[in-house]
Amino acid sequence: MEEKRIGEKILRIMVGDITERDTDAIVNAANNYLQHGGGVAGAIVKKGGLIIQEESNKIGFVPTGSAAITSAGALKAKYVIHAVGPKWGEGDEEAKLKNAVRASLEIATKNNLKSISFPAISSGIYGVPRELVASVLVKVAYEYLRDIQTSLEVVEFCLFDEETFRYFKEEFDKI
Repeated sequence: MEEKRIGEKILRIMVGDITERDTDAIVNAANNYLQHGGGVAGAIVKKGGLIIQEESNKIGFVPTGSAAITSAGALKAKYVIHAVGPKWGEGDEEAKLKNAVRASLEIATKNNLKSISFPAISSGIYGVPRELVASVLVKVAYEYLRDIQTSLEVVEFCLFDEETFRYFKEEFDKI
């Protein structure tokens, strides 16, 4: 685990299981229809319970680059923020990914949350290169904590494996 202070706030990177994080919110790398079958989404619903899928069904469609919030069921976190990142090859992936991260941070702020944990959105089945994902996520989170009046005190990236962590550490060290 590594941390950097941005004023009074903390930006953190770590390797771990995002479903075990006790932050106010964890971020789910979601699809447009919030159907949580596999990957991070499937793990979140499996551990958190069907309530997450039921609330997601009520929300319905979420455009790429946007996010929505549900309760977290039986998870340690209070909320799940469902961020819809881009699929590699659909065009304008970097801008869409920035928007998805920013939308998640804005939802956290609007709900007066103090802490949020992100996975490497779009780097799994959606195929966005991990170096691009790391660059966008770290940069957007850093700029948000630095520039925006927010309730957030901790923004972390809880990464699935050491290889992904290395990409994030490279970006983290540039701050």
